[in-house]
Amino acid sequence: MGRKILTLREVIGIIKDKASLSKAALLSTAPIRLAVLRATSHSPPAAADDRHVTALLLSGESSRSAASPIIAALMLRLHRTGSSIVALKCLLVFHHILCRGPFILQDQLSVFPSSGGRNHLNLSDFRDAAAWHLSAWVRWYARFLETLLSTSRILGYFLSSSIRFNQENRISSLLNLDLIKEIDSLSLLIEEISRSPDNFTEEGGGVIVKEITALFLDDYISSVNELLLRLTELGERVGTLSFGDSVEVVCGLKRLQNCRERLSDLYSVEKPSIEMMWGLVQELKDRIEMVNNEGGKFLTWRTRESGTESARFEQRVLIGFDSMKKFKSGRFSVNGFSGYLALDKSI
Repeated sequence: MGRKILTLREVIGIIKDKASLSKAALLSTAPIRLAVLRATSHSPPAAADDRHVTALLLSGESSRSAASPIIAALMLRLHRTGSSIVALKCLLVFHHILCRGPFILQDQLSVFPSSGGRNHLNLSDFRDAAAWHLSAWVRWYARFLETLLSTSRILGYFLSSSIRFNQENRISSLLNLDLIKEIDSLSLLIEEISRSPDNFTEEGGGVIVKEITALFLDDYISSVNELLLRLTELGERVGTLSFGDSVEVVCGLKRLQNCRERLSDLYSVEKPSIEMMWGLVQELKDRIEMVNNEGGKFLTWRTRESGTESARFEQRVLIGFDSMKKFKSGRFSVNGFSGYLALDKSI
């Protein structure tokens, strides 16, 4: 059967139909693009207006079809700009999404660094000739958010989110390998914070840096609280660690200790929980090194009422969200929690 030959009128009709569809698509995303422009404007050179950020977050809480264009528009805005002010505002919006955005919007953001191919948060080549110091903040902030998302993926929930869970049962059920992996991911996040550029008081840009600092210091305290839980659990398992696991743990603890002085110089955050963490890091390192040097193991075991080290939960349920809603992504889910645990950042 021969191929049908289209008349000129039919060809013109097809072209008009495609043009109409393209125009309709642009019109449907126009409000989103306008909201992104308002939240990441060039002027004034200050932090993003909270009203516009809140409006953007609210517009993405209804469905995936609403959330996906928002993230795509923000990523497009981030990678097309040469302004450090605009880039930092885009990254600030991403951070606000992780802190207080709806789960659908958070989930869509998590797709970008984990879906393979291009790393959308790789801004290592970003340069703004008019603001070299702010350019350094853009490169570091993007790298920090990438690390934050990676850590959240390993933990199974968003570290920056205000929602907290009772994790004692979950942590006690982890295998040594998984427990060490979570400790290492949290340590990497704290190390990344220690690599942040020096603070400065440049007019305009200093306001943005101040807001960024407030956000990631909250993440720092959250990381400390999470590490305390896992280091305490690891302390009860020292006698069960293999030689290879013990060497890996000691190397990770030493790396963590190496960033302590830098963190103290940059940020004078005085919290009892932070001092407790550093003390526990030193204690664990000393104990494990002593065992390895003696060539033996502590013969200390404990009975777990809440579960054994090899216990597993096949189904992960996120408490606090409608259980009837199904998401294709299972990156951020939590193992059988019994309720919420508010981690008080004052401790």
